[in-house]
Amino acid sequence: MDNLLISALSAVDVRDLSYVEWMNVGMALQHEGYPCSVWDEWSQNDQRYHPGECARKWNTFHGSGTPITGATIVQLAKQRGWKPFEGNGVMDWNDTISYDGRDTPAPITPPADEGKPTVELAKYIQTLFRPEDYVGYVTGDVRQNEDGGWEPLRGVFSRTAGELLASLAKYPDDLGATVGDWKPNVGGWIRFNPLDGTGASDRNVTDFRYALVESDVLPVQEQIAAYQKLELPIACLVSSGGKSVHAIVHIDAPNEAEYRKRVLFMYSFLTGHGLMVDQANKNPSRLSRMPGVDRNGKRQKLLAVNIGRQSWQDWMEFVEGVEYDLPQLERLDTLLAENPVLPEELIRGILRCGHKMLISGPSKAGKSFLLMELAIAITEGRKWLGFPCKKGRVLYVNLEIDRASCIHRFANIYDALHIRKPCAENLVLWNLRGKAVPLDKLVPQLVRRVRDQHFDAIIIDPIYKVITGDENSASDMAFFCNQFDKICAETGCAAIYCHHHSKGDQGNRKAADRASGSGVFARDPDAQLDVIELQLDGDMKYEAEAFGRTAWRLESSLREFQNIVPVDFWFDYPVHTLERSADLSVVPAKGSADAKRAAAGKNLSREQRADTIRMAYIACSIDPETPVTVQMLAEYLGVSDRSVRDRVKEMPQEFANNRGVITCVKAPD
Repeated sequence: MDNLLISALSAVDVRDLSYVEWMNVGMALQHEGYPCSVWDEWSQNDQRYHPGECARKWNTFHGSGTPITGATIVQLAKQRGWKPFEGNGVMDWNDTISYDGRDTPAPITPPADEGKPTVELAKYIQTLFRPEDYVGYVTGDVRQNEDGGWEPLRGVFSRTAGELLASLAKYPDDLGATVGDWKPNVGGWIRFNPLDGTGASDRNVTDFRYALVESDVLPVQEQIAAYQKLELPIACLVSSGGKSVHAIVHIDAPNEAEYRKRVLFMYSFLTGHGLMVDQANKNPSRLSRMPGVDRNGKRQKLLAVNIGRQSWQDWMEFVEGVEYDLPQLERLDTLLAENPVLPEELIRGILRCGHKMLISGPSKAGKSFLLMELAIAITEGRKWLGFPCKKGRVLYVNLEIDRASCIHRFANIYDALHIRKPCAENLVLWNLRGKAVPLDKLVPQLVRRVRDQHFDAIIIDPIYKVITGDENSASDMAFFCNQFDKICAETGCAAIYCHHHSKGDQGNRKAADRASGSGVFARDPDAQLDVIELQLDGDMKYEAEAFGRTAWRLESSLREFQNIVPVDFWFDYPVHTLERSADLSVVPAKGSADAKRAAAGKNLSREQRADTIRMAYIACSIDPETPVTVQMLAEYLGVSDRSVRDRVKEMPQEFANNRGVITCVKAPD
């Protein structure tokens, strides 16, 4: 529908629209997955246009149970004389009916005896009615309205289906002998629900079996393709002899109230899926075009019977599958015999292609650099933190830093990794700082842009910029995380994203429980990797600070693989480097019980505590003109002021504490 919708939009003059209609166009474009720029560019043709207004309004569109769809734009265009197709729109028997769905529907073929109008009408009556049912129809009983058009009146309603079929069989070559003469330029009509034989209004309907679906917005071929794609339970499909095809659809309602409820639901569903139907066809005594009758030199033809789903209940099962995208039930023995091939590993031992991965960590942990390094590793087919990556294409969605900074970061990382001939064409950036919208609105546009681009991974950095709902609500976050499923399902790419830790110490928590907000974050992705800072001490801390580096540990919670052995590494701006020795393996994570015990000296001997003070004092005495304070020693050791005072008290022969200033009583060895 892409080209059709843009064509329709170009036919609508924004200057002619009210404010509400202008807003509806914006909501329709967003619902159909178009970017705000399309609405903004079109709106600039109006003297009421204000720069930036479209973007502000766009971000307030959050959807509803009855969304404004592209059909709104098509209808506005049609009201202004726009035609989506050439010709009169009438199908011939030899016309090709196209269908763009995933499954191939049963072909629609004309009746075997297409030359006899009586055969078409007989087939129609046999399909819809029982012999004892009274059938209403209108041929010559018409009147001309003020506009010069012709309208049907009550017509005939006292003949049964059996009587009509007997007459059609008696006069096989003369349809008028059964239904009467009609005006050649007007055609004829027939009611698709049985009557009581005394009238032709809604109160005379005896069984609420069918409803009429009619849409003359799309070309005839596309109307039929839409009916098939949405698997309507069509009892009879009739060409109107004009620019529409009438679908007589199973409703199977027990009473009129339920009939109207089901028809409203069906119309809403069809409109919501891009098929704008005539809303005036709701009543059960409605007239539809009678097959076999001529109209303006064209036959009102019976195109098919009993296509699509077989009943309303059967169709509702299809609707539930469409609305909730639920797969069919499958037997295990069939699946085992199929033996499907597992997706390739994108990151060996961690993530498969088409799966989801979350990286969580505290602020300033270099998570963005870590994701950029991963993007480069996949692009170049290199290792990432020691894990081999499959070579492929990556889309990096940058939501946080400005465009120039993002580009320079990638350049700096490439330089630091000493990659001289990068496969930069395989790494694509989408810089959205200041342009981000909630993820449920971003995903349709993202899917449209990456379609057929053959990406292997989509990295979204960071997700707090596009989060929808309450971060601590399980239901809100389940909806939010489902958007990543849509990315994977509709693009075939792995979705990789990062999130921050919750507040407070994380060292004693499991890796899966450190991400902020609802536990859904930890349980939704196929792979969760968590980075936590290590609590350095002594010489290791002094050396790290001197070089401006921090120490980190990578832990995992994996669905497809065994959890990895924790990986220790340094963040040496702008890259992370593995710790090849075992030095960091014994270092506790910040906030852990081991780190707190070490900081408090509870697991150190008296002499070890004294050594920490001596080492800290030497490190803090580099500038002889700056007095060494309790606060300086505490900051160096990563302990409290009280812990420093306590340790100094244990060694009065070496150090003295004079109101927070530490002095050396005798020079340490």
